[in-house]
Amino acid sequence: MKKLVSLVLVLVMVASLFVACAGDTSEPAQADDNGNVAANDASENNENTAASGDALKIGFIGPLTGGAAVYGNSAKNGAQIAVDEINAMGGLQIDFNAQDDEHDAEKSVNAYNNLMDWGMQILCGCVTTTPCVAVSAESNLDRVFTLTPSASSPDVTADKDNTYQICFNDPNQGSASAQYISEHFADAKVAIIYNNGDAYSTGIYTTFTAKAQELGMNIVSVSTCTDDTNDFSVQVADAMNAEADVVFLPIYYTPASLILNQANSVSYKPVFFGVDGMDGILTLEGFDTSLAEGVMLLTPFAADAQDEATQNFVSTYVEKYGEVPNQFAADAYDCIYALYQAFTASGMSTSDSAADICEAMIAQFSSMTFSGLTGADMTWVDGQVDKAPAAVIIKDGVYVAAD
Repeated sequence: MKKLVSLVLVLVMVASLFVACAGDTSEPAQADDNGNVAANDASENNENTAASGDALKIGFIGPLTGGAAVYGNSAKNGAQIAVDEINAMGGLQIDFNAQDDEHDAEKSVNAYNNLMDWGMQILCGCVTTTPCVAVSAESNLDRVFTLTPSASSPDVTADKDNTYQICFNDPNQGSASAQYISEHFADAKVAIIYNNGDAYSTGIYTTFTAKAQELGMNIVSVSTCTDDTNDFSVQVADAMNAEADVVFLPIYYTPASLILNQANSVSYKPVFFGVDGMDGILTLEGFDTSLAEGVMLLTPFAADAQDEATQNFVSTYVEKYGEVPNQFAADAYDCIYALYQAFTASGMSTSDSAADICEAMIAQFSSMTFSGLTGADMTWVDGQVDKAPAAVIIKDGVYVAAD
C-alpha cells in the first residue's frame, strides 16, 4: 500500500512539473525600453496579434531611436498596420519583430543576429542605407529574403539576388528629379547642396548632374557638406550670390532644416527641391514648419491622394499614431503586402526554412506585378523597383500633390 501511495505521489509531482513547464511557454515576451523583444522570446511586441508558433516570422530593422528615428518609426508603424490588417483577415498570420539599429551599421548587424536567433524567415529592412548594406551582406550569406522599404543605394542590391527595394534607388531619384525640374522650371538657375561624405547623397548628386547635363540645365552653384556640418551660411550664400532659382537638396531632413533656417535668416527664397530623405521634416522636433512652406520633393506617396486605399491608410495611421504618415510609412506598408502577395502565391508554408522561402520569394519577385500605396504595377529587375515617381509640395504644413 505504501508503495502504491508513493507511486501516486511521484506521478502527481511529474504531472505538476509538466504543467509548470507548459505554463512557462505562455509567458508574454518582455520588451526593452525601445519596444524590442529578446530574440528567444515570442514575438508579441509591436501590437502583433499572430500566434508565434504558427505564423510567418518577419523581422524589421530600423532606427527607432537617435537622429534618424523619424524614418524608422514611420516605417515600423506603417508595417505594423499592414501586419494587423493581414492577421485580421485570417489565413496566413504574421509574427512581426522590430529591432532598433540607431542608424548604425554595427548595431544593425547585431539586430539582425538577434532576429536570426528568434527564427526570422523574411527581413523587412533595413530602413537606412549604410546599415542595410552591411545587413544585406549577412542575409545574402544566410539566404534570408530581404525587402527594404527605403534603403536606396544600388550597393544594397548589388551582387545580392535575395535583396530587393520597394523604394526608388539613388540613380532613379537623381535622374527623375533633374527631369522634373527641367520640365517644370524651364531655364531656371539651379544650385546643389549635397553631402560628399554620404553614399546616399553623392549617389543622387552624381546621377542628377549627369541627367542635368544631358537636358542642358543651368547649374550655377555646387557646394558640399558632411554629417558634422551645422552651419550652412557659406553654402546658402553661394547659391544666393549665383541667383539660383531652384536649390536641389539630395540630403536628409535634419541638415535640410538648417539650410531652410539659414536661407530664411538672409531672406533668400528660392524653390527648395528635395528627395525622399527630406520626408520627415514636418515632424522634426523644434523645427518651424512654416519655413518649409513651398518645399518640393520627389516621392511616390502623397497623403492627400483621393484613392480609397490611401485614404484608409492615412485614416488608420492618424488614429493609431496621431500624425499624417509620410513616404517611409507607406513604403513599409507596401513592403508587408508585397511580401504577403509573394508568399501566398509561392505555395510555401510557415514551417519551411528561411533558405527555401528565400528561393521561392526570389522567383515571385522577379516575375510578379504588385500595386500598392506607392505605385501601381510595380515590377523588379535585379532587385530594383520600377514605378512612377511624383512630386509633392508642402502647403499649410502638409504634403499635397504638386501636379
